Amino acid sequence: MTQHETAHRIERDSMGEVEVPCDALFGAQTRRALDNFPISNLRKPRRFIQALGAIKLEAANVNHELGLLDEEIKDAIVEAAEEVIGGEHDSAFVLDVFQTGSGTSTNMNSNEVISNRAIQILGGEIGSKEPVHPNDHVNKGQSSNDVIPTAIHLSALISIKEDLMPALENLRGALEDKAREFDDVVKVGRTHLQDATPIRLGQEFKGYAGQIERGIERVRKAQEDLIEVALGGTAVGTGVNTHPDFAPRVCERLSERFGVKVIETENHFQAQSAMDGTVFVSGALKTLAVSLMKIANDIRWLAAGPRANLAEITLPEVQPGSSIMPGKVNPVIPESTMMVATQVIGNDTAITLAGQNGNFELNTMLPLIAYNLLQSIEILGNAASNLTDQCVVGIQATERAPEMVEKSLMLATALAPEIGYDKAADISKEAYQNDKTIREAAREQTDLSEEELDEVLDAHKMTGD
Repeated sequence: MTQHETAHRIERDSMGEVEVPCDALFGAQTRRALDNFPISNLRKPRRFIQALGAIKLEAANVNHELGLLDEEIKDAIVEAAEEVIGGEHDSAFVLDVFQTGSGTSTNMNSNEVISNRAIQILGGEIGSKEPVHPNDHVNKGQSSNDVIPTAIHLSALISIKEDLMPALENLRGALEDKAREFDDVVKVGRTHLQDATPIRLGQEFKGYAGQIERGIERVRKAQEDLIEVALGGTAVGTGVNTHPDFAPRVCERLSERFGVKVIETENHFQAQSAMDGTVFVSGALKTLAVSLMKIANDIRWLAAGPRANLAEITLPEVQPGSSIMPGKVNPVIPESTMMVATQVIGNDTAITLAGQNGNFELNTMLPLIAYNLLQSIEILGNAASNLTDQCVVGIQATERAPEMVEKSLMLATALAPEIGYDKAADISKEAYQNDKTIREAAREQTDLSEEELDEVLDAHKMTGD
């Protein structure tokens, strides 16, 4: 054998013999799936493997409590599964996202990895399925059809709690800080991209903070649909081959382990035939992405310049902006946030279409849902953190916004109650055509005194409280 050749062991499954690399923790069914699905380089996210390992671990504990699993085998499975949860064997989870629609291949991948690692712990020979069998022991009381949907729900709950919510709370806080900091900065409002009545820069940022606040509320409400899990339904929702106390006990243990609530569903048939809960959560994530797109794009435009555009704020300078134009600095952090938002919106479309593919007793696009949902949660959290740390906290107001207020033609709005809409419109046109301010045109065309003009054209007062 040359140095480029790899030694193999021969394993058997229900379809016959198959070669598996000697040092691989996965087994025959994973090897077949690896050959069957050479589609992409996309693999299951870390959070999903973490959740799947935890389900196998707590299943072993509960099966032992129920008198269905030997203590020595239970202990070995628990030790092996704990390593999977911690990421020690991620390299053994080799299968493509685009695989069997139930995720059976990935479920068997985890069963084989945990089984073989448990065999190693007990001093046996990997691939022998003795004394720990991937199906009879690691998968006891389970089916891919209830385990994979459960792993999707659990991993999404964990990721929302640990990866997304803290990032969103920090972003909301940073935007609220800027709202207070900029509360006295009066500027020209804009509707239809045209000048409108005055607004305070702090009010704009208060709006951004409010979007994130409501996005947090939407995601929290949506994630309630993830609490009910399919575990206990086994193949088609009837619970065949599982103990009636198995699922509730496993769910209780998983809840305690991760600090998120999961319970066995009251209707296994909907939980396995449909993935409506994940579609709902994805919709909330999409809405959040739309909010981030709006906020990032506004920030980008408000900072446009520095001389030939709005330039009402400045952003932290994080890298050179051009390979040809010296000194150019671009709004790269908001731009990256906008790309993340676009990806999440696309992921939602994929999840929506995948959610439709529940045929009779099983959805057969579970791996695709898992990948896209967890990616959306992860990159939204990362983008929110990055936007906070590298952009929002360093935003500064310029003098440009207040300087433009006196030149705004929409100050004529304040004249309308005093002189009527039509006359105020004439003054606005006169000011625009002759390059005058509203104050100058009103001084010439109305009987209002200077004191009255000061009172009526008080831009700050026009912004409300």
